[in-house]
Amino acid sequence: MNQIILIGRLTRDPELRYIAGSGMAVTTFTIAVDREYTSKDGKKMTDFIDIQTWGKSAENCANYIGKGSLVGVQGSLQIDTYQTQTGENRKAARVNANRVQFLDSRNKSESSYQKSPSFEPVGFEPTNSGGLDPNAFQAIDDEDIPF
Repeated sequence: MNQIILIGRLTRDPELRYIAGSGMAVTTFTIAVDREYTSKDGKKMTDFIDIQTWGKSAENCANYIGKGSLVGVQGSLQIDTYQTQTGENRKAARVNANRVQFLDSRNKSESSYQKSPSFEPVGFEPTNSGGLDPNAFQAIDDEDIPF
């Protein structure tokens, strides 16, 4: 089973592109996710995870979320293997998202996001039923975000 669920904030605005030939929308972005534990000096560790969405979900992400937005992501982990120009083998991990839940509201034209008082999610809902409950998660303290 390959399933991953993450909650974090976007480190930059999503990048939308369309696949040549098929016209399929693809959006990529990175989220900052705090680890459960702290380091020896008391600081929280943060992972920066690449996310990729497809189709209508990709277009929704490009239109409705931006840097600093809080999102819940559900999908699968994908490991890509490639070779550098010097012939060195490398691996890169990313999440292929089949669901992105918007956990706060933000107009991309605003300079700062604004938390929705009801945490009403505004996101892409796939055909499968199980999902993320935004009320079951604790909001990330903005002071700990490294951007």
